[in-house]
Amino acid sequence: MKKFLLLLFFCTSVVNAEVLTLQESIDKVLQNYPDVKTFELKIKQSESSYRSAFADYLPQVEVQGEYDATGTYVLPQNGSFHTVDDSGWNAGVNLKQKIWDFSKTSSKVNASKVDKDISQLSLKELKALLVYKVKSLYELMVVQSEAIEVRKKDLESKEAYYEQARALVKQGLKTEADANRFLSAVYLAKDNLAIAQTSYEKAKATLSLYMDEKIPQNITLEREFLKREFHSPANLQKDILQSNYSLQIDEQNIKKNILLHKSAQASHYGSIDAIASYNHIDTLNVYDTKLAGVTLSIPLYSGGRVSAEAQKAQISAQIAAEQKRSRELALKEELNNLLFDIERYNNTVAARKAQLTSAQSTKNVLDARYKEGLATYIEVLDATSQVLNARLSLLETYYSRALSMDRIDYLQGKIDE
Repeated sequence: MKKFLLLLFFCTSVVNAEVLTLQESIDKVLQNYPDVKTFELKIKQSESSYRSAFADYLPQVEVQGEYDATGTYVLPQNGSFHTVDDSGWNAGVNLKQKIWDFSKTSSKVNASKVDKDISQLSLKELKALLVYKVKSLYELMVVQSEAIEVRKKDLESKEAYYEQARALVKQGLKTEADANRFLSAVYLAKDNLAIAQTSYEKAKATLSLYMDEKIPQNITLEREFLKREFHSPANLQKDILQSNYSLQIDEQNIKKNILLHKSAQASHYGSIDAIASYNHIDTLNVYDTKLAGVTLSIPLYSGGRVSAEAQKAQISAQIAAEQKRSRELALKEELNNLLFDIERYNNTVAARKAQLTSAQSTKNVLDARYKEGLATYIEVLDATSQVLNARLSLLETYYSRALSMDRIDYLQGKIDE
């Protein structure tokens, strides 16, 4: 009956436990993280800048009016000029349409369009970075939750050893010193359990802040995700160089500065504009004026400002090109190191598994020998510590390998699983 009640309690706990998947965590962070909304607003801001630049293509129309309560007007009379003070007003409309400015405006418009692309890429880069951080926190929670289970079992076993030692002391088979040493091991196990619990709570609290949502205490995590294998495609480096958002941003910055340089150079040549106007004038006389024509404006001297702006844009393009080259080298170096690390972790996982199997076998033998009085408490504690260390080392290796794999996903710009 007691076993049945325990089984029923276990099943009820599993049913009531809420499952928090990795993808659910990622989705909630991308939905609620403040910087995501900031970059979305920056995209809208860049769209407004593009529309503002594009407006230079369109006709510019303005209406103007003027009323003078009193004004002095000059009139010729009998071979001389006379003045008359009178009120007057005029109103009119002016139109200006750009015909050609040697690609100055079109280059600015295209540069504004590139700014919008850069804002969109920056948002994707931020999302990829957030996904990487969420994966790290989630996997740390998995590691620490399993570490808590290991520490609990270690504490339970050491408490059992302590109780056993106390019983043997009463029987005169062990000394009080033996029992005290087991008690010391119990206190150490409690401290290590508290450390694991604190690390878990810290990771959960940080993830909760990112998600902007409280994570329940009895949450269940996807544990198998930590132990996933890595399969490197043959063209992984090429894929990263093509899909990495930071490199794409550098490429767009180069393109943008080239366009700004082209626009600055075109400022040397001026512009050709069509103009038209209509005005109604009511002063001493009432009449209308009309104008339609073409104007040519060529700057002859601007104090070197136009040349300086062109040179500034050209240097900016060169800087962006060098920054891209530097980032490519850094990405290649980081990718190579990550691949080497993953290969090393794969070997370490195999070694840790073998170590755990061996340590568990040794512990089983020493447990039996200790009960028969053929092994000392030191041998038992050492064997228990070896099993514990093997389990935790295996977990740490899984976690380190997963972090390297997550970093590669980030370099590839992966956002959705």
